[in-house]
Amino acid sequence: MLKREFKDRDVQRMRNIITKDYTAKTVTQVGYTKSQVEHKEGDVWEEKGKQWTIKNGIKQTVTRFDKLKEALNIPLTCPKCDKAMKNHTLNKKMWPLHKMCFNCVVEMETELKRTGQFEEYARSLTTRGIKTHIDELEQFVLEIALEDSNEGFVTEQGDVEKWAGKGIDKQKITAELQEYIQKLKEHIGS
Repeated sequence: MLKREFKDRDVQRMRNIITKDYTAKTVTQVGYTKSQVEHKEGDVWEEKGKQWTIKNGIKQTVTRFDKLKEALNIPLTCPKCDKAMKNHTLNKKMWPLHKMCFNCVVEMETELKRTGQFEEYARSLTTRGIKTHIDELEQFVLEIALEDSNEGFVTEQGDVEKWAGKGIDKQKITAELQEYIQKLKEHIGS
């Protein structure tokens, strides 16, 4: 003996569960429905002032640091030997430079030494490091040249201190840095 009456939507819901159709609707809803736009893997769109994309099936915001994150992110396996790249200090150092695990780098350098090409390889690594240093210095010189503000800093006591850089000659520093950059460029021959 039933103590309760079943409504049509209850019966329909039970039918849906028995047929394993869990997403089927049992009630028709009336009102405003937002138009849905279907996006696929890799699509980039703008919504509410932000850029969005879908990566690995997950909706994510697109930021200016995405490329940096990709460069620093170490994969689970080495792309060259397919062995696990444990979160080891040596693998962390080798991945940004060579895009392979430490063991593969050792094997590659051993082969270069065996064939007599290691000196050229080491020279190219050094040159690449110097070029990166030159780019950073040029960016710093540009920042010095464009900087014209007296920044204030708040101390632990809550006082605001203005550091104006008294006695610093920006033009002299810029000239010395440019001279140093020129010497570095001459040294590497570019």
